[in-house]
Amino acid sequence: MSKKRDLLLSTALELFYRHGINSIGINEVIKVSGVAKKTLYSHFNSKEDLVLRALEKRHLTFMQWLEAKLENTTNNSELIDTLFHSLKGWFDGDEPELGHFNGCFFINTSAEFHDAKSEISSYCSFHKAQVRQLIQSKLSEDSEDLLNAICLLKEGAITTAYMTGASSEVIENSVKILRRLEC
Repeated sequence: MSKKRDLLLSTALELFYRHGINSIGINEVIKVSGVAKKTLYSHFNSKEDLVLRALEKRHLTFMQWLEAKLENTTNNSELIDTLFHSLKGWFDGDEPELGHFNGCFFINTSAEFHDAKSEISSYCSFHKAQVRQLIQSKLSEDSEDLLNAICLLKEGAITTAYMTGASSEVIENSVKILRRLEC
């Protein structure tokens, strides 16, 4: 990947994640990155293309982070503890590879794109399915109910922590609920 393309993509992702996609125009990405408009359009066909590539970049970063966090879990209790305490680390700014916590980029993006059939909405759904699949692969027993509960509480924890800033309480409550379901 060329340095300018990577700079444009990193800048766009940071701006889109911090301020929302609809509030950031191409000119803002160009201004902040310091890259010429012609260069941007030589790498990306449109703003939608730039958004899709930003989603891909965030997906790869998040999945690598989550895979590394869950790598050594051997049972459901470890999976739950590791997943939710890793999320707390992200919420609290202790996970530098994920950057400053600003909610879920995929949820935020989906909220801005109302056409569920659009490529952008489809990619957001793809991301959520991939995260679910990873969590499922780490379960020590195949339990659809536990998988559903983990995924729903994970999404709820991300949204609640973003909206309230109460990361410790959110994580503690999520883990407590999952412990009851685990039995």
